[in-house]
Formats: sequence, C-alpha cells, structure tokens
Amino acid sequence: MMIRNHCYCFPSIITIFVSILIHSLASPTLHFCRHDQRDALLEFIHEFPTDKSFPSSWNKSSDCCFWEGVECHNKSGQVISLDLSYKYLNGSIKPNSSLFKLQYLRDLSLNYCNLQGKIPSSLGNLSRLETLGLSINHLVGEVPASIGHLTELRIVSLGKNSLSGRFSSLFANLTKLTHIFLHSNNFTSTLPSDMSGLYRLEWFDISENSFSGPFPKSLFTISSLLIVYLGRNQFTGPIDFENTSSPLVNLGDLVLASNKFDGPIPESITKFLNLENLDLSQNSFSGPIPRFISNLTKLGHLNFAKNKLEGEVPACLWNRRPSTVVLSHNYFSSFENVSQETETDHMDRLDLNSNSFRGPFPHWLCKFSRLEYLDLSNNLFSGSIPPCLKNFTATLIELTLGNNNFSGTLPDIFAGATRLESLDVSANLLEGNFPKSLIHCKALQHVNVGSNRFKDKFPHWLGSLPSLHVLSLRFNKFFGPLYRHHHRHMSSGFKSLRVVDISHNNFTGALPPGYFSSWHGMTKMREEDDVPYMEPTSIIYPSFPHNYESVEMVIKGVEMSFERIRQDFRAIDFSENRIHGKIPESLCSLKELRILNLSGNAFTGVIPRSLAKLTKLETLDLSCNKLSGEIPQDLGKLSFLSYMNFSHNHLQGSVPRGTQFQSQNCSSFMDNPELLGLEDICRKPNVLGPTSHQPEEVSESEEPMFNWVAAAIAYGPGVFCGFVIGYYIFTSGYHEWFAERFGRRKIRVTRRDH
Repeated sequence: MMIRNHCYCFPSIITIFVSILIHSLASPTLHFCRHDQRDALLEFIHEFPTDKSFPSSWNKSSDCCFWEGVECHNKSGQVISLDLSYKYLNGSIKPNSSLFKLQYLRDLSLNYCNLQGKIPSSLGNLSRLETLGLSINHLVGEVPASIGHLTELRIVSLGKNSLSGRFSSLFANLTKLTHIFLHSNNFTSTLPSDMSGLYRLEWFDISENSFSGPFPKSLFTISSLLIVYLGRNQFTGPIDFENTSSPLVNLGDLVLASNKFDGPIPESITKFLNLENLDLSQNSFSGPIPRFISNLTKLGHLNFAKNKLEGEVPACLWNRRPSTVVLSHNYFSSFENVSQETETDHMDRLDLNSNSFRGPFPHWLCKFSRLEYLDLSNNLFSGSIPPCLKNFTATLIELTLGNNNFSGTLPDIFAGATRLESLDVSANLLEGNFPKSLIHCKALQHVNVGSNRFKDKFPHWLGSLPSLHVLSLRFNKFFGPLYRHHHRHMSSGFKSLRVVDISHNNFTGALPPGYFSSWHGMTKMREEDDVPYMEPTSIIYPSFPHNYESVEMVIKGVEMSFERIRQDFRAIDFSENRIHGKIPESLCSLKELRILNLSGNAFTGVIPRSLAKLTKLETLDLSCNKLSGEIPQDLGKLSFLSYMNFSHNHLQGSVPRGTQFQSQNCSSFMDNPELLGLEDICRKPNVLGPTSHQPEEVSESEEPMFNWVAAAIAYGPGVFCGFVIGYYIFTSGYHEWFAERFGRRKIRVTRRDH
C-alpha cells in the first residue's frame, strides 16, 4: 500500500514541475539575468561621477532584466534595450566603456543625461543598434565615422549638442534609416547631391545648424517622407520640386525657414497633396503668393513671414482650411475681393503686420468668428475700427492694431472678451474715452494705447484686473488724478503690474502715501519670472507667432519700443505730467524695480532716503521737479544704478561720493545752484560738446537695434532735459547695454546741440 501510494503521488509532482517549466519558457516577462550583462551595466554606471539618480532596483540582488530602463531578450537574457533618458550622468562616455560589452543592444537612449565630451568611435562596435539617442546639454566634436558601421540603425537622435562632421560620410550608407535628428548642432557641410539611397526616410530634422549649398532636390525624391525641417541653416538659391515623385502623398510638414532661399514660390510645391504645415519664413522669396496654393487643400498652417513677397493677397487663402496664416514683414499692399461664401469657422491666427496695406479696416475679417490672434500692426490702415470685431471677441486672445492711421473711437466691445490677454492699439489717431468694457477681461495682461489722442480720466478700475502686467497710456490726453478721491488714502490696486508708462499726459494731483503698497508684482519675484516671456526656440517646428509683449517707453529721455520684455523687468514712468506733492514712501517697497522716471512733474519735498532700499534700481530720473533738501547719501550704495538725473530741482548739500555718482555727467546735476561737490564730475569733458545752432542728424544704422528718439518734451525745461538725457545715452555708449538687454532694434537719433 505504501509503495502504491508513493507511486500514485509521483505523477502529480512531475506534472507541476513540467507545468512551471513550460510556463517559464513561454512567459514574456520572466527572465534570468546574465551575470556578465548585469556587471557591465553596474560598471557603466560607476564610470560617472554620481549614481544618486538611479533607483534602488539597480543592485546585484535583483534580476537586471527588471531594472528600470533595462529590457532583455525573452530567451537569452541578453540586454537589448537601455533607456537612461533624464538620468543625470554628468560625464563622458569612455572609449573603453563597459557599455560596449552589451553587444546585443538594439536600442540605446541617453537623451537629457548631461553627457559631455566626444562620442567615442567604439560606439560603432554596437553593430546591432537600431535606435541611438544622444540628444541634449553638451557633446562636442565630430561625430565618429564609425557610426556608419551601424547598418541596422533606423533612428538616430543627436540633437541639441555641439557636434560637427560631414553628413555624407556619416549616413550615406545607412539605408534603413527612418528618422534623423541632428537639429541644434554645429554641422557646416553640404548635403549629398543624391540622397535617394535613404529610401525609408520619414522624419528628417537638421534645423539650426550651418548646412550650406543649394536646395537638396534629391531629398524630395523619397516618397516615404513625412516631416522635413531644414530651418535655420545657410541654404541658398531657389527651391524646386520638379524632379520629385508625383504626387508625394505623405509629406505633412515642410519647414525651410531662416535660410537664404530666393526666387518665386514654385508651382511644384503643390505635389505635396497632404501638406499641413508650410513654413518658408525668413528667406528672400519674392513675387506674389501664387494662386495654385489653393490646391493644398489640407494646409492648416502657413508662414511666409519676413520675405520679399508683394502684391495682392489672394482670396484663396481664406477660402480653404488654414487655421494659421502669417504674412508679416513683406510688401503686400491689398487683398483680392473675398466672396460672401468664404468659410468662417477655421481661422484662429492671422498675422499681417509690417506690410504696406492701406485703406479701411478689412471688414471681411469680422466673418472669422473663431479668431484668437489678429495682428494688423505696422501698416497704413485708416478710418475707424469697426464694431463688428465683437463677432470674435469671445475667442480673442491677442488684438494688435498698433502703428496705423486708425481714427475715431475704440469701440467699447470687450464685455465678452474673457480670454483676451493682450490689446495693442498704440500709435494711431484714436480719441475719445478709454473702453470701460475692458473691466470684464480678467485674463488681460498687456494694454498699450500709447501715442493716440484718448481724452479720459485715469482708468483706475484696471487695478482690479488680477493679471495685468504691462500698462502703457503714454502720449495721450488723459487727465485728472491717479486715484479715486474717496479712496485717497488707499492703494491703487494693480497687484500684478510690472511695467507702467503714463508719461506725457495731463495727470494732476498728489499721490497718496500708500499709492504703491499693493503693487506686489514689483515687490517680489517668482522663480518662473527669471526667464524671458519669449525664449528663442532652438527648433522651429512649427514657427508661428508667439505671445510677444511689447510696449514703448521713454527711459532716460529716450523713446524705446520693447518687443520682448523680460519677466524680471520692472519699470515705472510717470514723467511729463503735472503730478505734485511728496514722492510716496510706498514707492520704496517695490524692491524689484529697475527703472524709475518721475521727471517733468511738480514733486516737492525731499528725496526719500528709503529709495536706497531699491537695490536693483538701474535708472533713476527725478529731474525737472521742485525737490529740495539733500540727495540721500545712501543712494551711493546702489551698485546697479548706472544712470541718474537730479537736474532742474532745488537740491542742496553734497553729492554722494559713491562710484555710481562720480561716474555721471555734469548735466545730471545742473540747475541746482546750492548742490556741492561737483568739481570732479564737471571737470570731465562737456557732454554737450561745442555749442552749435545747427541740428546734427544721426542716420539709421544698417544693423537694427531698437527704436529710440531723443525725447522732445512739449513744455518748460523738459525740452532741455529730454535732449540732455538722450544725447548722454548715445555718446556714452550706454545704448549698447540696452541693446544687449532688450534685443536689437533700429536706432534713430536726432541730436540738437543746445
């Protein structure tokens, strides 16, 4: 019985064992880590300064096939994939690295790892590689020719490094490649004259390098192409697709922006029947927009900005389906008549700025009921701004109509514009009241109505808008006090304000002591404020308009147009009004303030000593007021204060001895008869130069920097003040500092010796 019972149990044990064995062989997730593979991985990690970013799973007591970022072959246990993207390796790959012991690797991804140094030629020993990712932060030197030995390679990603080398010697023989990413490097060679051997290529990105030579026609004989980015290189000559396969049904994105292409836009571009994104911006294409562009029925994004295109804009652009059309910085002068049947529910972004359009506002634009961004600035439009804009204010995010000849009133149509972030109607001939319906625009960040003829009281109710960052009312006819009379001792709101320019108006009254106490946007910085609103993109796909914030200001008596305002920039310009009374002590709480201009008013009393708390102040202009007493000695400790002006006041006592003061020009202190200690300052060469009654013109420079005109103020000593400041900036070279800080713009300076 015992023997029979024993024999009876034995088959069940065998069955269980066999079942487990079969299951283990069939299971796609059960591996047995090879010790040589595990050791190679651990040795590779220890080649770098730190392994703190690696998870605890990377240890000898666990199966390496289950480590994060590691994948093994189901049967052999060989490591076939290693993905350490975003792990901070912070070092270089050694020529004899243990990485190259992983001979069965198919996929290697070390993107965003802060790798440094050169790519070792030993990489070519990983002959089974199909995917190679070494993109982004610090690889240098030439890409080793041994990469051409990786004949199984399908995807290569080397973008955003400082790599160089010849394209033909690297990839010409890799016929299996489907994706090539070389963007943002230092490649300077030409492309091969025949690229048809890359017959499987789908995605080709070599943008932001210095590739040169003619348009690579042979690239477009590859019928599998989906996306091509050639932007920001040095390609020259015309573009032509005549020799390409016909039709090319796959290509969806074509970006040729920021090169030196010229000639007309060829009809052969219509072979790309499924093209959705076409970017030819920042080249030298000329002639009109061809009407055959209407054949691209799936085109969603079109960017022809910054070329030499001219003539009439064809109506076919609106009759099809593009949601984004950018034609800015060309020579267009008119529009083809738009039919009543034009579709109106597809357009969300239209940029026509900096052309030669003239005549009345194109009313057919009001049919685009879903517009989010409309820019007609820097043209010659005239007449009134139509109330029909209300048709799309519910979707509107940015409305830019500045620098035209629009007249009449600005329609009060913004009650439903709850998404509106930016309104710019500056430099027109608009008059009347400021539109009070803007009080409903809770998302509003940027308002610029400067250089018009608005005649209204100060819009104090804007202070309740939670996100208002930039406010420019300069050069208008605004009048009255800057506060509500029944709230004279309260703050003015404006909790998010960063840049304000109300100069050259007719504001009156004194500022309450606590006027600036709620301006929290100038009292502290957030971490995200330490970057520009508009970072230059390293890859330009797709390159369409971004959220620029622009404003003009008179800073140091110089008129400037800032098209890009840094988040950390804080400025107040109350100059050339009739504001009187003491400078409010609450001003001194604005610790992030960089520029303060209170000149050309009637401020009285002493200069607050607490201004020395504004440790980031770079420009201070208190000229042309009625200030008395001494210049606070503590202002000499402001290390960033590079320009100041105290002229035309009633100041007395000694000028502070700080380096910042001693480096100023005599003109910064003139017309203060009782001011002492100017001997050393005024011994320096006369800033005004020889007396002359003839104006001297300084022409526009060919290299654009930024717009600035020596300020000519309409009354009193301000005429002299404006000239002195502007001339000082130009002769001292200080404009170079502004050029570096705020970007390159055109310079136009008119100097008149006094």
